[in-house]
Amino acid sequence: MTGLYYEEFSVGETIDHERRRTISESDNQRFCDMTMNQQPLHLDGEFAADTEFGQRVVNGLYTMSLAVGVSIPETTDGTIVANLSYDGVEHPNPVFHGDTIRARSTVTDKRETSDGERGIVTMHVEAFKSNDPDEPLVCEFDRTVLSLKREHATSDHTDDGNAGDEHANEGGA
Repeated sequence: MTGLYYEEFSVGETIDHERRRTISESDNQRFCDMTMNQQPLHLDGEFAADTEFGQRVVNGLYTMSLAVGVSIPETTDGTIVANLSYDGVEHPNPVFHGDTIRARSTVTDKRETSDGERGIVTMHVEAFKSNDPDEPLVCEFDRTVLSLKREHATSDHTDDGNAGDEHANEGGA
């Protein structure tokens, strides 16, 4: 699915994202390894058993990253120049191995850039534990993106969110 161009976002619109992911022990271990986060609360079962959680807690940055990832198809897949910021991050409830996460995004603000060729869109993203009957909120934050306008979109832009990469292959061999 292609993401939305700037003019397709409507302030107040809520998008319930279809993609979900059940978090495995391996997911959490690999994320901690890649980010060099050796917090025993995430990795050491004996240590975590003696905490208020009674078991290992999934790394909160993984939960946040997953919420962004599952939101991409319906929001910004191939239609942004860059992610500009993530603000107001909160983790009101823990996530454990085996929990399934779903996300929802609500467009809270949008404005054109000064040159009028792109737009800045802010979405409030919420992640929920969908395998729990109460579906508790486990992460929320505001995500601000620099979005393409349809009339100015070119095939040079990619969906990886890396600003400036459209010229990476220009120049010498």
